[in-house]
Order: sequence, then structure tokens, then C-alpha cells
Amino acid sequence: MSRALLLREQAISFVKDTFSKSLQEELNIIPVSGPLVVVDGTGINDDLNSIERPVKFPIKSLNDQNAVVVHSLAKWKRIRLKELELEPGEGIITDMRALRPDEDYSPIHSIYVDQWDWEKVITASDRQLDYLQYTVSSIYKVIKQTELKVEEKYPTLKSILPEEITFISSEELLQKYPSFTPKERENAIAKEYGAVFIYGIGGVLSNGELHDSRSADYDDWSTENRAGFTGLNGDIIVWNPILEQAFELSSMGIRVDKKALLKQLEIRGALDRKDLLFHSMLLNDELTESIGGGIGQSRLCMLMLKLQHIGEVQPSIWEEGIKTQLKDQGVELL
Repeated sequence: MSRALLLREQAISFVKDTFSKSLQEELNIIPVSGPLVVVDGTGINDDLNSIERPVKFPIKSLNDQNAVVVHSLAKWKRIRLKELELEPGEGIITDMRALRPDEDYSPIHSIYVDQWDWEKVITASDRQLDYLQYTVSSIYKVIKQTELKVEEKYPTLKSILPEEITFISSEELLQKYPSFTPKERENAIAKEYGAVFIYGIGGVLSNGELHDSRSADYDDWSTENRAGFTGLNGDIIVWNPILEQAFELSSMGIRVDKKALLKQLEIRGALDRKDLLFHSMLLNDELTESIGGGIGQSRLCMLMLKLQHIGEVQPSIWEEGIKTQLKDQGVELL
């Protein structure tokens, strides 16, 4: 390993250690172990947009019952909250590793996903936009603090993020840029404000389209909140001046309750899923109310270290042509 790569690995560790420790304190969450695989057919694996294929394989010792490599731990964490008997205001965080083989390669996407998956117990009265925004602001504060600590340790890496994050609903964003595609809207709003939380992602907008798709069974994207907008979930997005584009760091939200789960399953034409293990537990009042999400580790390191490709902060599998092209550009992948 070259000296430059060694120094980069040390910087990556600094970013991850600094952020994760501060986040645990800020959100009152404790680190726990998380699974790499779960049993297939339980509804526990994250279905993302409900079309991505998980890595699947039979287990000899379970009579060839299939297991799947996780996409994320969105639903597993909620079960774990119940098992650990945590109280409102308490939560967990796990160092998640996942495979998403249907992911399209890009400077910010690979088939390997590493993120901090966190989940926190809330009360039914916390199921409000105000609580969601409060939690987002708490997470963003840790992101900003981490950036300042990185600059202090590595003075050439100047901080770029604004002091505060801006909130806007997906419907407001549509009205602001009615002729733009969803990605164009994200680019425009991120460039304008530097850091935004776009909330209410998954439901149909006034133009009859989705801002982006969301699975029916973890985030609540169908409940109308007091501000008159639909959805209690969203994405933390910042402007990345290296890539000159909007840069998603986190997808998160208040999780579905029984009413939202049934409504969203019906919208997605997936009511048959209500008999799966996870869904049955929720519908039988066996799971607690919660809020949670995932925060991309590689994404955060890219932003903090001012790097232009996700392969610079994580080892993955790449086409030889991509590796050659990047090397010619002076980009050395891990």
C-alpha cells in the first residue's frame, strides 16, 4: 500500500470514529451488533424500492432454507428495539454492511453499502413533523461538527456546509421547480441552500408522479402532518462542490404504525405481505413506535475528505474499464 493510501485510510477512520461517537451521544443511542443475512420470506429485509433483488442462497443446516444478504436493517432494527426493551428516547445504532447487486455503478454508487443504521423508540405523540425535523437537525449538527473537526485535523480540507439545514417538502419542491425532473429539483435546491431535508418522499405528488419510490413497510410516507403535507420521512441532501451535484447522505423517517402500514401496502398493491413475520408483529402490537434511518459511511467520508469517487473510500468490485479510466485521471481506488 502506498503512503498516500495509508494516510487516506487513517483519515477515513478518523471521520467514521468522530461522527459515530458524536451521533451516539446526540441521539442517545447505543451500538449493537447487526446481521449480514436474514432468513428469506420473513419480510425483515429492507425492500428498498421493492424491485431490487437481494443476494440469496440456501443454508445446508436449515434444510436448504434460503437466506438473503441484507439491503439495510430498516425493519430488523425495530424488532431489536422490542427485544432490548428500550424506552422512548432510547435507541440503537449498528455498523451495517450490505450488498445491492442491482445498483447502477456511478461515482457515488457501488454494489457494496456501508452505513450507520440507527433506530430510536418514540411515543405515538411523537409522530409529528416537528419531531422529525428536530431529529434531522440533531443529526445535521453532528455532520457539521464532524466537518469542523476534520478541518482542524486536516487544515487543507476546508468546511463547506452551512450552519443550518433547510426543510422543504417534496410537493413544495415541485411547485418551486415545476418543469424540473426530481433529480434536477434536488440539484437546484441543494445548490441554493447547501444542505436540505426533503420530506414526504414516496407518495404521489400533485403532478401525479412520485418524487422517488419508497417501500411500503418501513417509513411513513402517507400520513398527512399538521403542516398539510403528506409524509413523515425524507432525505438529508447536501451540495457536493467536487461532483457539482446534490449528494444524499441519509434516508430516514418516522416508521409506519398499523394504519400507515395497511394504507401503504394497499397503495402498492402488496396487502399479501401483511401475513409475513415482521408485518404480523406490527399489526399485532408487538413492535414499538420508532424513528430511524441510515447514514452512508462512504458518502460521508467522500464529502469530508473532498474525494470524487466512492471507490476511494471503500473496497468494491468495479469494471476494469472504470478502474483504468479513473487511474488515468489520477483517482486511485481502494
